[in-house]
Amino acid sequence: MSTIAERLKELREQNQVKREELAQILGVSVRSISHYELGNRRPDYEGLLALADYFNVSLDYLVGRSNDPERH
Repeated sequence: MSTIAERLKELREQNQVKREELAQILGVSVRSISHYELGNRRPDYEGLLALADYFNVSLDYLVGRSNDPERH
């Protein structure tokens, strides 16, 4: 499983956000969210930015370049 997949699932579950809600926010299907979390697909750049903004974490954290979720 990729870091993006792991972190996305972890953030979604920690924040008690349903896949359906996240899909609506990102403008993608629920199936896409499932694929992201399984590591079968990755969100595009705009999707990554939207996820980082929504969960209020740094893009570096989301993609695994940092273990610090704080934005600087």
